[in-house]
Parts: sequence; structure tokens; C-alpha cells
Amino acid sequence: MALRSLIHKSVPHQAGAPVVEFSHVSVRYNGEPALDDVSFTIPRGERTAIVGPNGAGKSTLLKVIAGILPTSSGDVRVYGYGAGGHICIGYVPQRTQVDWSFPVTVADVVMMGRVARLGLFRYAGHKDRQLVRDSLGQVGMLHLADRQIGELSGGQQQRVFIARAMAQEAELLLMDEPLTGLDVPSQEAIFAILDDLRTRGMTVLVSTHDLHLASDRFDRMMLLRRQLLGFGNGAEVLTPANLNRAYGAQMTILPSVGGSLVFGDTCCEGHDEVEEHHHA
Repeated sequence: MALRSLIHKSVPHQAGAPVVEFSHVSVRYNGEPALDDVSFTIPRGERTAIVGPNGAGKSTLLKVIAGILPTSSGDVRVYGYGAGGHICIGYVPQRTQVDWSFPVTVADVVMMGRVARLGLFRYAGHKDRQLVRDSLGQVGMLHLADRQIGELSGGQQQRVFIARAMAQEAELLLMDEPLTGLDVPSQEAIFAILDDLRTRGMTVLVSTHDLHLASDRFDRMMLLRRQLLGFGNGAEVLTPANLNRAYGAQMTILPSVGGSLVFGDTCCEGHDEVEEHHHA
């Protein structure tokens, strides 16, 4: 009983604390800086985009929040407490880091979201199975519950991972490059779900290479290149000076009547600084 209690014990939340707070956080990976002196605060219910070139630290930042990677220095707080052990966090890795051949069904993947709540030695009950069905229904994937996860399209796979976070009863959703390689209808399906999650008060952080999308569809955006170069709305962050610092020769900025049209080199999308491999 004691072991079971330890496994599914949740880190408490401090009343009134920001969802995420970084204070002078630095991370070194294999001796190289991945994040350097990064500070920011994310309030509850906000949808935030993380943008920057490949190797800028986007994946590292999300993994630090999720408690997957340790910091080298600085302080990370999630709901007022240190990172790690927060079962309120739903984490969706890059699709390239998932073993899609792993023999699990869509329903199995979503049920994995219940493990943190149940503990390893408890069987799922009727309430858990119903929550899995409800979560799949809310993302439009209930009809594919028995399908092997690798048989789905990229957009469908992302919706299943969101359903897993919903079944987990997550309050903070972290998504690493969820829109890469998706067509416009698939992207819109993802945003429709995120819009619904916003009405429920869920806080969402999404890394993306699409600057226009980040500016148009998110409350705020942070521009990274190991350091935090800008944090605010699109007009505040996507200045020529900030973009030059972040992308340099990788980006061409063409002036227009309405402002600036930004064209970035994203030929290497989907690859970031810390590679891991996950089973679904």
C-alpha cells in the first residue's frame, strides 16, 4: 500500500501561483549550452507558442517543465513547486521520437494517461474506461479506438495524444512540434480541440516553426535561441532585430505595406537539440 501511494501521489499546487515560472534557468547538454539564463512566467489558461531555429532550446525547455531534463542552474516552478512528479502535466513529444510500431491500440495509448492517477498496481475500473472513451470522443477518435496507433495519420496521432492528456486530467499540456507535417485541415482540427481546452482552463505550451501561426493563434509567443529573445504578442516579438538575432542568414524579411512578411528556412523541421525515443 505504501508503494502504491508513493507511485500516484501528486505534487500539490500553490494557490495563486503561476503555472510555470523560470528564474535564470540554464541547461547544458553534453557540455554545450541548450538554455542560457532564461526567465519567464506563464499564467493559468494561457496558450503560448515557443518559436526559434533548430537547436534553439525549444524541446529542452518543454522537457525541463515536464521534469524529464534537469537544469544546470536557476529555478523552475510548476504551480509553485519544483519540476518533477507533477501528474497534472500532459507531454506530447515530437512524432519522430515515438516508436509508432509499438503494439498498442489507440485506446491503450489513452489509457496510459490514467496510470499516473491509478498507480502501477491498480486495474482500470469502469470510471477510467469511461473517461478514456469520453476523451477519445471529444477529439473525434472514438471510432478508431481499436486501431493500432501506427496505422493513423499524423494529425490523428496528435489527437490521440491530446486525448491521453485529457484522460490524465492534465491541467498543463506541453506539445513539441505537433503541427509539423500536417495539412491545413489537420492543423485546424488540432486548434479546434485546443480552443475547447481553453474553455476548460487548460494551459498549453506548443513549440512550432511557423511564426505566422504562432502570432495569429496564440496568446503570446516566446522567441528562443538558447536565450529568451522576446516574449509577448507577435508585434512585440517578431521585430526585425529579434528575428535577425534568432535566425540570422536563415531568414529573409521583406517589407510590405502592412508590416513585414517573414520567410524562414525550415528545411530541417522536426529536429531539435535533445533527441529521445519514446514508446507510445
